[in-house]
Amino acid sequence: MRTIQFREAVCEAMSEEMRQDEAVYLMGEEVAEYNGAYKASKGMLDEFGPERMIDTPISEAGFSGIGVGSTLVGTRPIVEFMTFNFSLVGIDQIINNAAKIRQMSGGQFNCPIVFRGPTASAGQLGATHSQAFESWYANCPGLKVIVPSNPYDAKGLLKSAIRDEDPVIFMESEQMYGDKGEVPEEEYTIPIGKADIKREGEDVTIVSFGKIIKEAYAAAEKLEEEGISCEVIDLRTVRPLDYETVIASVKKTNRLVILEEAWPFGNVSTELSYQVQEQAFDFLDAPILKINTADTPAPYSPVLLKEWLPNSEDVVKAVKKVMYK
Repeated sequence: MRTIQFREAVCEAMSEEMRQDEAVYLMGEEVAEYNGAYKASKGMLDEFGPERMIDTPISEAGFSGIGVGSTLVGTRPIVEFMTFNFSLVGIDQIINNAAKIRQMSGGQFNCPIVFRGPTASAGQLGATHSQAFESWYANCPGLKVIVPSNPYDAKGLLKSAIRDEDPVIFMESEQMYGDKGEVPEEEYTIPIGKADIKREGEDVTIVSFGKIIKEAYAAAEKLEEEGISCEVIDLRTVRPLDYETVIASVKKTNRLVILEEAWPFGNVSTELSYQVQEQAFDFLDAPILKINTADTPAPYSPVLLKEWLPNSEDVVKAVKKVMYK
């Protein structure tokens, strides 16, 4: 199987869907002439032309609204944000329009739109460019939220998102665009709402998603050397969330650690903790532990940023705590 970059997987997914369906188009800042801020749409302007590859002004509220409105006349837009931090400027269009059109029209209209771009921290970018909004969007009924962690998942899930009849929030990472992984040349899709067991284990379940899951992999490798077997689950989709896969794993391992790059109050790991204790309380041999960022805006200082972000050592400590070691 060939190996390609994350950005190439995203580009392939969009290009393949645009070839199959003329209603699909891409819109956002620098997506066309510049080949995308992160080169995730490289070469697409040459193939699809300016009518389907649309460079926009710096106005997230404006082009988000145009995208939502265009779905009502039969299009299937992909709206790219240079970062999801900038989506806050257009969040009214996403929350109050895209997410509610189907219900408020009594089912007369759906809104098949994908909002995609980078989420969370990406190095020294400061507090206003380093925020994770997965749980914000997942809190809103009517939206689906996908956060892939590798090229294979990114391509398969993005193709499913573009074909979906509901609005989908598709969150990537600036620090993953250069990541390489095996991706089939033949067409494939991955169903939305299905988690993936990336590593099987017996002693403790570690759940994560997005780029921070790399810290879970590193921790699992280290713990294996100490005789602790970790099962690592990549949620991939945080709405709908695959509770069944997580709960089945917890019933096997009897312990759960959740790693999420997000502020600690009211996030995805909080919701998952509640569901597991409600549905599998008698199987737990230790309290559920969740690992998040510090409860502050992201610092710019590299020394402080290192302390702010969760890392593999935090995961190792949490696993040993639930193992009573």
